[in-house]
Amino acid sequence: MRRNLRTPAVLSLALVLCAACAGGIPRHLGQQQTRDRYAAYAGPPIPSFTWLGRYDGWEALGKDELVIFTTPNDAYLLKIWPPCDMRFVFNGIGLSSTGRTVTAHLDSVITNSPSTGRWRCPIDEIRKIDYQRMRADLRAQTAAPVPTQAPPAVPAPPLPQAH
Repeated sequence: MRRNLRTPAVLSLALVLCAACAGGIPRHLGQQQTRDRYAAYAGPPIPSFTWLGRYDGWEALGKDELVIFTTPNDAYLLKIWPPCDMRFVFNGIGLSSTGRTVTAHLDSVITNSPSTGRWRCPIDEIRKIDYQRMRADLRAQTAAPVPTQAPPAVPAPPLPQAH
């Protein structure tokens, strides 16, 4: 679930959907699949990225990883150090920056949760995600025709008959 601060209804809808599918895939398995999908499109570690003081959304990918969307088309995979556990952060997050630049090993993800308090989590690694390619690939997968019935069986060649 991509968290978006501009649409609180998205969070409410997600909570309803999660409650409806509680008997489905365990949350940690779905989260691992999501993490693997983003990681497959993530480039090598980069030292920093430009940040204009706002973001379009974010998504926790486990205890120490998250994706942050700085624009609708730009996403970064961030790996953070303890004490943070992004699995328990449900409110918004913040980022520290210097001169509109977020730098690994210098800046932090800042959380503020009623249950866990305020955390300042140093960013260990930044990887740019090719989000446009990821979306195009997902669209292509869903647009691929699904066979409605099995192809006709090819008859086996006749067995040689003994005379």
